[in-house]
Amino acid sequence: MRSDARAPLAIAAAVLSLSLASCGGSAPQSSSTTSPGAAAPASAAARPGPRLYVSDETGGNVVVIDPESATVIERIPVGKRPRGIRLSRDGKSLFIALSGSPIAGPGVDESALPPADRTADGIGQLDLTTHKMIRKYPSGQDPEVFDISPDGKTLYVSNEDAAQMSVLDLESGTIRTRVPVGEEPEGVTVTPSGHEVYVTCEGTSEVVVVDTASDKVVAHVKTGPRPRSVVFTADGATAFVTNENAAAVTVIDAAKRKVIDSIKIPKPEGAPTAARPMGTALSPDGKQVFVSLGRAGAVAVLDAAAHTLTRTIDNVGARPWGIAVSADGQKLYTANGPGGDVSVIDIAAGKVEKKIAAGGSPWGVVLRH
Repeated sequence: MRSDARAPLAIAAAVLSLSLASCGGSAPQSSSTTSPGAAAPASAAARPGPRLYVSDETGGNVVVIDPESATVIERIPVGKRPRGIRLSRDGKSLFIALSGSPIAGPGVDESALPPADRTADGIGQLDLTTHKMIRKYPSGQDPEVFDISPDGKTLYVSNEDAAQMSVLDLESGTIRTRVPVGEEPEGVTVTPSGHEVYVTCEGTSEVVVVDTASDKVVAHVKTGPRPRSVVFTADGATAFVTNENAAAVTVIDAAKRKVIDSIKIPKPEGAPTAARPMGTALSPDGKQVFVSLGRAGAVAVLDAAAHTLTRTIDNVGARPWGIAVSADGQKLYTANGPGGDVSVIDIAAGKVEKKIAAGGSPWGVVLRH
């Protein structure tokens, strides 16, 4: 988003964590951390195992982490303000949204900010074998979040400053079209079928639904104030939309494009603010939706079928936003911008197992198994 408080000068961003609502206690912090300036020996990078890729908005890097050893393996310079990140559908590349827009907090007079560097805007492509940047695609103005079509050929990118969604053809490397949406588009999620794209629009408190065959808007669905992200159930029947300024999650019937429920999230015990629903992730078994709660420093756990809050995980980190789930459904990983770290959460126990010092301002996180 244009007025973002997710970096040190304006409070950086992050991801999620969980906690048992019945416990309501603090998640313990592990002493197993890595110095922000340290990198693992070369042998660590060669070891097999899962890898976390974390976008560092203020450092201009993608931080590569071995989650099992809690080790930072590498910091890869990628460009200005890396935020949204996604694995390619074949798992061989990482796409990163890069932006030349200055960082600014909510309510800042934008006329007083330094000029934007539009040459820095783009979608970078990082080869995950060589860890080298191999291309930067056009993205439209100030890209923040994007998603990839199921066939891996098209990227859908939110352009907040322009109130548009850019449709990027990866084969030709050109923007096929720009679709006008609501004000301040943020989250972008393609339905599992690939037939539609949901775009959250913060300024107009709605989700704009775009048909991917025609690249035309087919619906406007009202949400709570400041919708942030969208996650679908595996069958694509239901969408969950976080509303930062409503402390709630809107539930949408995707076939009817109609709101069917709203899940209120109370203030977590001991939290500095009310719940601020931000990022979303679906458990591998499809039964749970994990929601990062931003400045409340917690993660909410929702029952995907019953549309209810089952528990929260408190004291996850400083403003968790980006979130990833392990393939076995046992761990959550959240990017905690102001804290400069990534939390590893034991889902069953509802506790932070350890924090990994990443440095900079962790924004997004993806897990490559």
